[in-house]
Amino acid sequence: YGSIPFMHAHRKNSSVAVFWLNAAETWVDIVKTKPSTNPLALGVSNPRTTHTHWFSESGLLDVFVFLGPNPEALSKNYAELTGYTAMPQRFAIAYHQCRWNYVTDEDVKDVDRKFDRYQIPYDAIWLDIEYTDGKKYFTWDPLTFPDPKGMEEQLDESGRKLVVIIDPHLKNEAGWSIIEELKSKDLAVKDKNGNIYDGWCWPGSSHWIDCFNPAARAWWEEQFKYNKFAGSSHNTFIWNDMNEPSVFNGPETTMPKDNVHYGGWEHRDVHNLNGMTLVNSTFLGLIERKKGEVRRPFVLTRSFYAGSQRFGAMWTGDNQAKWEHLAASLPMVLNQGIAGFPFAGADVGGFFGNPSKELLTRWYQAGIWYPFFRAHAHIDTRRREPYLAGEPYLSIITKAIRLRYQLLPAWYTAFREAAVSGLPIVRPQYYVHPDDEHGFAIDDQLYLGATGILAKPVVTEGATSVDIYISDSEKYFDYFDYTVYQGAGKRHTVAAPLEKIPVLMQAGHIVPRQDRPRRSSELMKWDPYTLLVVLTDAGTAEGTLYIDDGETYDFEKGAYIHRRFIFRDSALTSEDIGTPGAKTAEYLKTMAGVQVEKIVVVNAPADWRDKSAVTVVEDGAKQGRTAPLQYTAGSAGKASYAVVKRPGVDVGRSWRIEF
Repeated sequence: YGSIPFMHAHRKNSSVAVFWLNAAETWVDIVKTKPSTNPLALGVSNPRTTHTHWFSESGLLDVFVFLGPNPEALSKNYAELTGYTAMPQRFAIAYHQCRWNYVTDEDVKDVDRKFDRYQIPYDAIWLDIEYTDGKKYFTWDPLTFPDPKGMEEQLDESGRKLVVIIDPHLKNEAGWSIIEELKSKDLAVKDKNGNIYDGWCWPGSSHWIDCFNPAARAWWEEQFKYNKFAGSSHNTFIWNDMNEPSVFNGPETTMPKDNVHYGGWEHRDVHNLNGMTLVNSTFLGLIERKKGEVRRPFVLTRSFYAGSQRFGAMWTGDNQAKWEHLAASLPMVLNQGIAGFPFAGADVGGFFGNPSKELLTRWYQAGIWYPFFRAHAHIDTRRREPYLAGEPYLSIITKAIRLRYQLLPAWYTAFREAAVSGLPIVRPQYYVHPDDEHGFAIDDQLYLGATGILAKPVVTEGATSVDIYISDSEKYFDYFDYTVYQGAGKRHTVAAPLEKIPVLMQAGHIVPRQDRPRRSSELMKWDPYTLLVVLTDAGTAEGTLYIDDGETYDFEKGAYIHRRFIFRDSALTSEDIGTPGAKTAEYLKTMAGVQVEKIVVVNAPADWRDKSAVTVVEDGAKQGRTAPLQYTAGSAGKASYAVVKRPGVDVGRSWRIEF
């Protein structure tokens, strides 16, 4: 559904990339040449070489070559050229519940209530095409969704959102105001004879908006205003599907290549850009839907191109409820991050078919590591909301979803890094350890941003363990019980019964969390934080935390908290790494009293065994005060750890805790 003609090539001590800026149909051949034996080389063989051959059907061509020297440099330079990941609202990186289709507004409200009844957190529920009146977008079926406002108000009580599908094909129904405007204002894609193109999609006979036309973009943006899209609210967001475009009766299930867009461009020249033009317009429409109410948009797209990362999220499309599709989702999502579009995910559970309960459970345990975390299912599948799974699966799935919510501060910080630097949100082995050739081919385990968290989801039926490859000589600790793993360049067997998610933490990192279970991420806004300090044997660790209001663009005016935590010389310090702006002081005032409620130190030194307190020194204080310390010695291969409860420090202020 998408095309990003951007290729990385990596070897030890060298990374290069090519960006082939062409939106027409493009092929790339990759040919690896084996060393040839030269009788004059005196036993010195030639290195293996790789050649790539690029060719496009038509269109203009620009080629950009990036010279590294490492994968991070490639990501940063590519983002400078094509744009950075849009900073999403916080709800967008939490859990989304979707299926084709929730059949009535009462059905939506019932699902919402049951998530609460079973204490499963979620942030957004989604509606596919059946909510519309006869497949006419920007409408509601008067029989099945007579009260969309009431539905949205119930969701809003828990800080939850509604996401509805809006596609680019518009039903060719005489008298419908939107299609009549599309025709009268000449905003549609034309066929080769200059007539409005008519094709077949979900509504039947349809026309397609041509968002290459500036007037069409402006018109499309207007449709999202509350007085135009009646029944939508501030907590309604958008899903653009079928925007390749998908045409059921078209050649290769898309538009004829000789269709004509604004400016005289044939579709063959701009096909891969088509989806992005629609998402761009939808994104701007959500920003402008009410004067003075500027919230960050959320748009999911199926079709994408280089630069689409500026407008929202993508998912990998219509997968199947099969183990091999679960396994394939991990390299696909990792690949999106390398390609500069890291806000990516796959349909949890598989779109087509009915997953076994084991497969569904393992998919949730994998899905919590997708930057975009959404369950979705086809209209012909059985209902599979988590609360229907029965025990023990319900409890295991709920535990996995809660782990995602617990780590939302770390995820949000990783999104911030992507939004300012272009780095992937989840990273493959070679990206984190670019000098270890033994890890280059590994694509089934991932690191979460710069947190040192290493996850390897189970993707094989019946598996009760996984082998996690550790590249470096640092200690790694099991996230849940602090079992120690160490040994560079080795695979380590980690137990993974059905109830266990294989997650390790690399020594030297500090991971921010929020540990109180809530119904949605918005209800966590004022919750205190936990700092998980994972020490090296030298007694050092470092990490960052980024917080803003999770909703508006006030962060662009300094309304955010950005802290660096450093553990060194037996002390944990918090320092400000943000840039003050016009709204910094106001925001810090709203966050006053949001505290660090707990500090967990893994791999705590043995000489802490007899300590019972730490000294807390806040910024500007003349003297310190104490907070209790509880030490637990390690045993049976598990690390010792220490816990400081209620240190009484604000998350947004500078302080020092001496151990």
